[in-house]
Amino acid sequence: MFEIRDRPKVVEKALLIGAYFDQREKQEAASLLEELAELVTTLGIPIVERSLVLVRDSNRKYLTGAGKAAELIALAKERGCDVIIFDNQLAPMQQRAWEKDGGITVIDREEVILDIFAMRAHTSEAKLQVELARQKYALPRLARMWGHLDRQGGGGGSGSAGAARGEGESQLETDRRLARDRITALQRQITQVKQQRLTQRKERQRVPIPAAAIVGYTNAGKSTLLNLITGATVLAEDKLFATLDPTTRKVQLPDGQQMLLTDTVGFIRNLPHRLIESFKATLEEAILADFLIHVVDASQDRALQFYETTMGVLKELGADEKKMLVVLNKIDLVTTPQRQAIAKAFTNPVLVSLKSGEGLPTLLERLSEMMLDRTRRMKLRLPQANFGLINLIHQQGKILSQDYDGNDVLLDIIIPRRFDAQLEPHLDPPLPARIPEAWETSPRSPT
Repeated sequence: MFEIRDRPKVVEKALLIGAYFDQREKQEAASLLEELAELVTTLGIPIVERSLVLVRDSNRKYLTGAGKAAELIALAKERGCDVIIFDNQLAPMQQRAWEKDGGITVIDREEVILDIFAMRAHTSEAKLQVELARQKYALPRLARMWGHLDRQGGGGGSGSAGAARGEGESQLETDRRLARDRITALQRQITQVKQQRLTQRKERQRVPIPAAAIVGYTNAGKSTLLNLITGATVLAEDKLFATLDPTTRKVQLPDGQQMLLTDTVGFIRNLPHRLIESFKATLEEAILADFLIHVVDASQDRALQFYETTMGVLKELGADEKKMLVVLNKIDLVTTPQRQAIAKAFTNPVLVSLKSGEGLPTLLERLSEMMLDRTRRMKLRLPQANFGLINLIHQQGKILSQDYDGNDVLLDIIIPRRFDAQLEPHLDPPLPARIPEAWETSPRSPT
């Protein structure tokens, strides 16, 4: 099977290019180019030059003007670059034109992200999703990969164009068919994985526990939050897209409530649409969660924009109107006035430093508050011999106090409301007897 590109395994020097088409977009383009530099660094590719280009007269062949393209190719050669990386999305014909004119490998932001995803994928599901996205990206670029075959003769000596290109065309069509077959097979496998996840979810919902999905911009601290609260060991690095595989853990909050927390893949500006489509099975946890924990890096100058980027993707997934708690992380890196300023931009956020633990107790309290309608405080009188219910309370709730009266155990507990039917018969004092509905509605007899 072909790879997305035929390029050296070790790339030594890169020129980054960010093209923008309106003077008002310059600041945003500069920020995106800085983000591209982080992505490229994550791949371990050294950057020797960055160029922000205002395109007034675009050329369909190059994206930039023809003169600017020649100028940038000359710059890349002067600096000894072996790859040019565009922050913009390039059409296959544009990549071919740059590579033909410059004799240098040219890739775009989408391919960089795909390469990072391929490097970060560990579970079979994530690997399937990554390969599907890579195959879809590669399919329209196959002609570029087989361009060298145009120089091969097809035999026959008739001089016809068909004969001259026959061998190349045959190989290209074969690879296109193989690529389409592989895409179909991957989609089928992902459907099977999705069904398996649905079965696992149904198993969890037999005794339903509230579920929360941790979402946010890449590198905001989502995996660190999951690790800190649940004691999980999810990879939490200061790198973009450190987590691709959804990880779900159960946690008991200080008031006894239990919930499932799921870490999800981070979002990013200009996330390729094919990745949103390919990763819907992974992002399904955000769609089906009872509520969302939206982690925002408060130390970022563009924190609000990153928040809006995540909300935009959630909207596309149909999950933007879910109950949500905004967590402003990394407040240890900002001043008090900055904390106050960013807090005003959100509705009742929680300010934390997951590195130092500052604000964590408040975060746990807020998580408990979000589930108040799902729990109930009860005082019970249970026979000590009723081990089944006592074990259930220990596993699913929190015991605030415990005492004994003869052979009975007196409990003051917090428990999810889903256990009301099992525990209400043991309330102390018991619930008053319910008046039959017919008695409530029938007129009183005259005395």
